[in-house]
Amino acid sequence: MDALLGMKKKIPRASARVVFPEGENDRIILAASRIVQEEIAKPILLGRADTIRKLAVEVVPSLEGISIVDMFSSSKLDEYALQYSKDRDLPIGAARLILSKPVYFGAMMVKTGDADAMVGGISTPTEEVVMASELFIGMQEKISTPSAFFLMEIPEFKCEEGNLLIFADAALNPNPTPEQLADIAISSARSARKLLGWEPRVAFLSFSTKGSAMHPDVDKVVEAVRIAREHEPNVLIDGELQADAAIIPEVARKKTDGTSSVAGRANILIFPDLDAGNIGYKLVQRLANGAAYGPFLQGFARPVSDLSRGATVGDIIGATILVVIEAQGHESI
Repeated sequence: MDALLGMKKKIPRASARVVFPEGENDRIILAASRIVQEEIAKPILLGRADTIRKLAVEVVPSLEGISIVDMFSSSKLDEYALQYSKDRDLPIGAARLILSKPVYFGAMMVKTGDADAMVGGISTPTEEVVMASELFIGMQEKISTPSAFFLMEIPEFKCEEGNLLIFADAALNPNPTPEQLADIAISSARSARKLLGWEPRVAFLSFSTKGSAMHPDVDKVVEAVRIAREHEPNVLIDGELQADAAIIPEVARKKTDGTSSVAGRANILIFPDLDAGNIGYKLVQRLANGAAYGPFLQGFARPVSDLSRGATVGDIIGATILVVIEAQGHESI
């Protein structure tokens, strides 16, 4: 976890309040204890207080530094339901029913400023984490498509940022439109700047490089490049590029005219669809012994991250590090 350990150094103080909707999960409890010990954040566990305390006896020495919020005994449930019913013009009973689900309650905590970020998904489907985040947290300015990225740490690969690359989207959007691809690219560029301090160089990938092939799939990528450049003219964006032309300088010189600021030196790779993205990151992971950190959600107005069902304690801590770094830029910290 060299990359994440390096990012952890960017956390100046453990002041970010991170809510974990699945507070009754033993891996979440153990991760929360480690997060306190390593001074990464202030964890908030959602769940039945008695259940969490009983589980904690088996996995951690102490719950010191960890807040527990029992939604059904908290006055916040009624307060949130009243606010949400007004915001959405819903009956208060319906609003209360929605907010009785921990992931929705956690997202509302972030919306209202009672938490700075949310990490969920270890026992909640990704679709529900994304839906809760869209409904309550909302999207960043000029972004309408939630997406996800993997931070790839690849031995033997060298670029201007060391051996790291961002792959997007390899988790959420099966067949993105040109507009959605542009959103994915813009969100990824913002993530790279905020989380890693990179100057983004975004390559839209294809089986074609600069018109070497003609196909509707290539046209989709070309249109996505146009839209992304129009929306973010100050970000270095290029495409369509084959993967080797995107990251290998020698290949880029052969396949392009040499004027691109991205070709051969991209640090963000935008895959044309979920098939390509998922296959690509798994091949790098298995054939090049690459470490794949993520998927990390992006595009939301406030920091939120999804966990896989098989997430380890280390994965939970890694996701927390990222949302804390993102949260550092918000006024509530």
